[in-house]
Amino acid sequence: MVEVGIKMAFSLAQIAVVMGIVLLTVMFLTLAERKVIGWMQDRMGPMEVGPYGILQPIADGLKLFFKEDIIPAGANKFIFSLAPILALVPALIGFAVIPFGPNMTVELFGVQVKPFVISDINIGILYILAFTSIGAYGIILGGWSSNSKYSLLGGLRAAAQVISYELNVGLAIVGVLLLAGSLSLVKITDAQTGWFWNWFIFAPPFPQIFAFVVYIISSVAETNRLPFDLPEAESELVAGFFTEYSGMRFAFFFLAEYANMILVSCIATSLFLGGWNAPAPFLQFHGSLAHLAWLSGTIWFAAKVYFFLFLFFWLRATLPRLRYDQLMRFGWKVMLPIALGNILITSIAAYLFPRG
Repeated sequence: MVEVGIKMAFSLAQIAVVMGIVLLTVMFLTLAERKVIGWMQDRMGPMEVGPYGILQPIADGLKLFFKEDIIPAGANKFIFSLAPILALVPALIGFAVIPFGPNMTVELFGVQVKPFVISDINIGILYILAFTSIGAYGIILGGWSSNSKYSLLGGLRAAAQVISYELNVGLAIVGVLLLAGSLSLVKITDAQTGWFWNWFIFAPPFPQIFAFVVYIISSVAETNRLPFDLPEAESELVAGFFTEYSGMRFAFFFLAEYANMILVSCIATSLFLGGWNAPAPFLQFHGSLAHLAWLSGTIWFAAKVYFFLFLFFWLRATLPRLRYDQLMRFGWKVMLPIALGNILITSIAAYLFPRG
């Protein structure tokens, strides 16, 4: 009984730490995005709140917290209130199976625990795909329940976009699963130890570079980011599915978008870029510093995740929004055939040249 209690307390502490880091990262990203885009467009970005504008996220949070929470007269009040929660919670739940550091076991009060993964389940990828697909219902229901034509159009666009690009995300991952022989993110990451050519983006018998490109493009579409932000499309639909939202309900949609960005970046890091593994063994702590190997692992993991997050900002600063028919055509006629072709070639290569 004591052992169960210790394990539960440790798991709750892990969840609190991970959620705290994710929410702090979201707060940092809201400022980093505006600063990065500002520099790319030769302007300063936020500069008024605090030195160089570093307190801007706190000001934005306080503004949203104290803003009046309005529910439109014709809205379905229950679903209107439920939708932001339904969008945010699945985005946060996905972090439960992400390995943030080495697959090491620590003894705590006589109980064996893994500090860098909340739950190592053997169907980790399916778990993430299942829960992130639920998040789409939050967007669709938020658009429908608002009793607004703009919101409804945004919700319908979101539904079609999610169906189109979630399929490609799933198919892009299949190649990695064939090479790793597991659905557990911990085992997939462990299969990429050593030098960078063991990472699945480069790994023989068939490097997953095409799957990586399909995954990145489809993930940008999945998170409704430019150039695929058709469900919001300010120039056409005011703000799309959350046109009628204000206050903390609006903030929940905002948090969900950034949390999903972090989640898809963590998945890309674990599946294609070796997770917490360094590009070369000598770039991790070893020898007299071997006891700090976990620290170098978490630093490498964070660096790769932030690289992907920077990519999101870069795309937003440089690419125009696609037309809706272009978005659909690209998903079904370009991304889908590439993903299917990658599965076919990877299957043949994995059969003929099995990994040791």
